[in-house]
Amino acid sequence: MMDFVFSWQWWVVAIGAVAFLIQLGHLFFRFARLAFHQPANLPASKQPVSVIICARNELRNLQQFLDSVLNQDYHEYQVVVVNDCSWDESEKYLDEMVLKYQHLKVVTIREQEKYLHGKKFAVSLGIKAAVHDLLLLTDADCKPLSSDWISRMASAYVPGTEIVVGYGAYMKSSGFLNRLIRFDTVFSAMQYLSAALAGKAYMGVGRNLSYQKQLFFKNKGFAKHNHILSGDDDLFVNETARKDNVRVQIHPDSITVSLPKKTFGSWFHQKRRHQSTSAYYKSGHRWLIGSLFFSHLVFMLSVTMLLICWFQPYWVIGVFGFWLLARMIIFGMSMKKLGELDNLWMLPIFDFVIWILYPALALSNSISKPKTWR
Repeated sequence: MMDFVFSWQWWVVAIGAVAFLIQLGHLFFRFARLAFHQPANLPASKQPVSVIICARNELRNLQQFLDSVLNQDYHEYQVVVVNDCSWDESEKYLDEMVLKYQHLKVVTIREQEKYLHGKKFAVSLGIKAAVHDLLLLTDADCKPLSSDWISRMASAYVPGTEIVVGYGAYMKSSGFLNRLIRFDTVFSAMQYLSAALAGKAYMGVGRNLSYQKQLFFKNKGFAKHNHILSGDDDLFVNETARKDNVRVQIHPDSITVSLPKKTFGSWFHQKRRHQSTSAYYKSGHRWLIGSLFFSHLVFMLSVTMLLICWFQPYWVIGVFGFWLLARMIIFGMSMKKLGELDNLWMLPIFDFVIWILYPALALSNSISKPKTWR
């Protein structure tokens, strides 16, 4: 009996050790790229820019945030707002804004009962209406943190660059849900920004993403994944990114902030929509993401089992402590660069939330897919 217990425990140690090494690999060879990344102080860009915003019943957000986009300190740019079948007062408000701002263009889509469309159709029309080759995409509920947002994002373009991925944060407020949303957002950003810095970009977020118009048409837009509800941002980057055509911009002036969800249910639905596209990523990217989460779960489970069995407790606690300390340092450095350091204390809590949240998202999406965008 003792031999069985001994053998069983050593199997747990072996499996946990493999998971531990995979975790360290992600920390020191992936996330460390962002933690130690120094944004280059590049000269101002001379390229004109077209900003694309899609809005469906976003009157309140347009009233609150559109001015911050229209009053950017940049020499030449256009703002294209796609009013996508809104039935609030968005059209009236945008008509008034067009009279005030000459560089604002509004594209209106009318509701058609026989033809239902998703956000990709609206984005495509916005891009077709853009007069400049350099595109910068954001959402109606987003606000640039600086009047130099366009300037900073455009400055990241050097010869050979076709895509620039930025960081889209969420506004800070009180409450546990806000902190959870913000931590999940910065954790996702750490993954895709670090991958891009390693020449393995696999996604970007539509809240703060730039690419060239000619790349969009060369790729035939969203044709290859137009049947998928989401993916106007991440699937497009996943499909078109190469080792040498993507750059990262995380200067504080390049960041946008968005309104976070107010209820767990609405945030969970949003997460489901975002997660539903990951199954269509390239196999190497799926493995990269999967190895991070699976090794995390296996390592945590191994540590828990060994502590319960009281097998070399001080040694197990030491290994876990080293892992946690390394994570706190690497995460802390990365979160400081993205303006999220105040939320670092959520890391140990988030480690346990992952156990429940991500399997629940996967299970929910396996049962049914989100069918609408707002």
